[in-house]
Amino acid sequence: MAASGDSSGEKILTRKTPILGQKLYVVIVATVVFILAIFVLVFVFLRRRNSKRRRGGVKQSSGLLPLVSDEIREDKEPDQGQATKVVNDASKKVLLIEDVVRRLDVESESKKGSSESNESSTCRSESSSALSASTDGLGNFGWGRWYSLRELQIATNQFSDENVIGEGGYGIVYRGVLPDGSVVAVKNLLNNKGQAEKEFKVEVEAIGKVRHKNLVGLIGYCAEGAQRLLVYEYIDNGNLEQWLHGDVGPVSPLTWEIRMKIAIGTARGLAYLHEGLEPKVVHRDVKSSNILLDRKWNAKVSDFGLAKLLGSEKSYVTTRVMGTFGYVSPDYASTGMLNEANDVYGFGVLLMEIITGRSPVDHSRPPGEMNLIEWFKGMVASRRGEELLDPLIGLPPPPRAFKRILLVCLRCTDLDANIRPKMGQIVHMLEADEFPFRAAPRSVRDTLPLPPLVIGKNKVPSAQKEVMNNDEGRPSWR
Repeated sequence: MAASGDSSGEKILTRKTPILGQKLYVVIVATVVFILAIFVLVFVFLRRRNSKRRRGGVKQSSGLLPLVSDEIREDKEPDQGQATKVVNDASKKVLLIEDVVRRLDVESESKKGSSESNESSTCRSESSSALSASTDGLGNFGWGRWYSLRELQIATNQFSDENVIGEGGYGIVYRGVLPDGSVVAVKNLLNNKGQAEKEFKVEVEAIGKVRHKNLVGLIGYCAEGAQRLLVYEYIDNGNLEQWLHGDVGPVSPLTWEIRMKIAIGTARGLAYLHEGLEPKVVHRDVKSSNILLDRKWNAKVSDFGLAKLLGSEKSYVTTRVMGTFGYVSPDYASTGMLNEANDVYGFGVLLMEIITGRSPVDHSRPPGEMNLIEWFKGMVASRRGEELLDPLIGLPPPPRAFKRILLVCLRCTDLDANIRPKMGQIVHMLEADEFPFRAAPRSVRDTLPLPPLVIGKNKVPSAQKEVMNNDEGRPSWR
């Protein structure tokens, strides 16, 4: 029975069919092959179509930036998957934001000399939306967090006057409270002829990735339309200018030890900008109002709106002279050639201000005392250095320490920029028991005798020699 069943099956398969007279099993095999071929062709077609769509989407976008709407969204949309892929890891995030910063730079340069128009405002809007999209989801990594304008409006109570903690030509700083309860300082940059966008770019570029205990930390930022805002950590004890020149009573809470702590912290922050970063950062606006203080009197350098980046291959960069009158070095003011020596000079003026409690320029004082530097150097040269100390300091400093700080002031404000020490050396000078300190071998030019100070038209003996020519380790005011 089994054999008869097999034979009957073979007869059926070998039976000829009306299709070209082919046998049945041949027709079945041909049909299966045909169906498989159709499936393969459909699969290949769909795959090529999807790949063309992906390539077309990349070609339509500009550089690394995905196409996004002009609206800055708080939540990430599902169709922003391309942006998520681009910024998938930390290194790509940094590269993406740096590309946006460069684009802002190119835009600001291209807008010079042209009037504001609808096209330029549209360009700014697209740029800010692209920046927001690229920074969305970065969290607190490196460059900080992206904030929407609405978030900052809520945090500052609609930028109310009650929350203003500082203002100037750069803009207004507000105290803000985020939903998690953390307190921040929100700087709303004034958009004077595109200056807000320039300062925004400079600050993000200069300290966006910097973390140092003596530099104010940048937590985040916002760019919507023409609005440019920066979000910093909140420092709750005011700035140095307020404590030096405000009404603090008959005895200042800034003792000599606290003042030296502030000076050393400021020097460390500037030394990190000059020697710990690549490219190095020249602050260009070192002054007492830009030194913020916390409750433990730790100094934090702030306001990088005028900062300049200086590559390792450059010793200086020529710029338009900017800064605060009284703190700008004469060599930079006369030539426009900027390098770290300008910050060193400004720090020297700041150190004089810390010691004396006087402003760099005070028109309310007698003619010979209006300019702090000239008065300070004249007092040292005439052996009256003990009269330089701020009368609001309760307990005077040890003579050796006072002598060392006077010498640091004189070295930092030397008229020859090549003789001024580096900020790293200044940190050691302020901390050292013996002076002078040599952190590295100095050139022949640096070892030459210091030039005499010039006050007015009359040359006087070098103030530095008056302090240093004393073998007993104390100031000599003979």
